[in-house]
Amino acid sequence: MNVGIKIEHAVKKYGNFTAIPDLSLDIRSGEFFTLLGPSGCGKTTLLRMIAGFNSIEGGDFYFGDRRINDLDPAKRNIGMVFQNYAIFPHLTVRKNVEFGLKNRKLPKDEIHSKADKFMELMKISEYADRLPEKLSGGQQQRVALARALAIEPDVLLMDEPLSNLDAKLRVEMRTVIKDIQNRLGITTVYVTHDQEEAMAVSDRIAVMSEGVIQQIGTPKALYQRPVNRFVATFIGRSNVMPAKIYVDGNEKGISFDEGYRQPMDNLIDVADGQNVIVSVRPEELLIRTDGNGMKAKVVYSTFLGLNTHYMVEFEDGVRAEIIQESQIDDIIENGSIINLVVNPEKINVFTEDGRKSVVK
Repeated sequence: MNVGIKIEHAVKKYGNFTAIPDLSLDIRSGEFFTLLGPSGCGKTTLLRMIAGFNSIEGGDFYFGDRRINDLDPAKRNIGMVFQNYAIFPHLTVRKNVEFGLKNRKLPKDEIHSKADKFMELMKISEYADRLPEKLSGGQQQRVALARALAIEPDVLLMDEPLSNLDAKLRVEMRTVIKDIQNRLGITTVYVTHDQEEAMAVSDRIAVMSEGVIQQIGTPKALYQRPVNRFVATFIGRSNVMPAKIYVDGNEKGISFDEGYRQPMDNLIDVADGQNVIVSVRPEELLIRTDGNGMKAKVVYSTFLGLNTHYMVEFEDGVRAEIIQESQIDDIIENGSIINLVVNPEKINVFTEDGRKSVVK
């Protein structure tokens, strides 16, 4: 039976260093929830607190209605998948998958049937009698996942499970993990520093920095409406450009140094002349042929099939990346001067310190 996870005012300290100062979080039953952030932000620390591997210096942790702060990890009914697989090298695939079931002293026929079920689910049945050294990295990770799922845990915890795989295998395995989680509907907490991976697998994501959750939301919400500069630049690529607010009668908008003004009807809590930071995704910088917008020089281009990426330089020396759908005709030549405008419905505008969005 899956459970929701509730964390209230969690605190984690290592001596005089506070890794997590005050963190509260609700993870829904059956949800694929990802903790995302740079190295050292506290995401693995929090996962290990949920698992019972780290002490808790403050706050309360719940699985459903049950407080688990002082509950032994073995009694939390969790499945855990680690970065380094942590499968037993001296045991065959079958014996690895059966390990947790044997520890629970289940009948032999039940152990056998459950191991069969999850080896089949993870498509590793044909390797049942092999030792891990005879398996690829992706196959070993499937074994680790089958072992974690075989005990039918209430919660599945995954700590950077794909970081040791090559790029192609990472894409393949994240599809496998999301598919299995969808089928089983198990509450999953996933840790990664890879924003693309997080967006591909998650129902919701918590973006963390220095032990503090910056924003929680769906991948779409985080990408389209980040609450601050940190989230905007950590989730996907973003061009960060200085600008000023202008208020002209009933019209509000942003004004760039080049003199280009862009009306916006979704700005809040702004004043005329206020300095702001504008976050513009590469696909939200649009080429104009009518002479309007900001002049920029094409520095170089990268053809990537469906899209072509351009690095451009504005008159003040600031560079930006733009993405255009690849055309049948020629790629814009290096050194060409183009005019760019922003998509006012999709760009994000933050206070000068980057801490707060001023977009509805």
